[in-house]
Amino acid sequence: MSTRRRRGPESFRCRHCGLDVSLDAPGTAHRNHCPTCLWSRHVDDVPGDRAADCGASMEPIAISVRGDGEWVLVHRCTGCHEVHLNRSAGDDNPLALVRIAVRPLALTPFPLEWLGRL
Repeated sequence: MSTRRRRGPESFRCRHCGLDVSLDAPGTAHRNHCPTCLWSRHVDDVPGDRAADCGASMEPIAISVRGDGEWVLVHRCTGCHEVHLNRSAGDDNPLALVRIAVRPLALTPFPLEWLGRL
């Protein structure tokens, strides 16, 4: 009889950019997205439970900032369109985070010249 405990995977391959990603993430207990491209996979119903049946890719669509200043990624599932909030990790690509954060300024729903009329 073996007393060896079965362990889960220690990494995953990003479906979007192909990076092999360690499950260890500074600042969060449940790595759920690629630190390079910030894409995720719909595997959780509740953070860390790995109970979602969908399994589709989740696109990072926005950044939200909590009251304490922590940045949170907003992901939308490309399969079922569910939206999840996910803590950013200490090793997330800062340029990718900023690109998502400023996207509303770069892709405004109106011409920026209209601001001069206000």
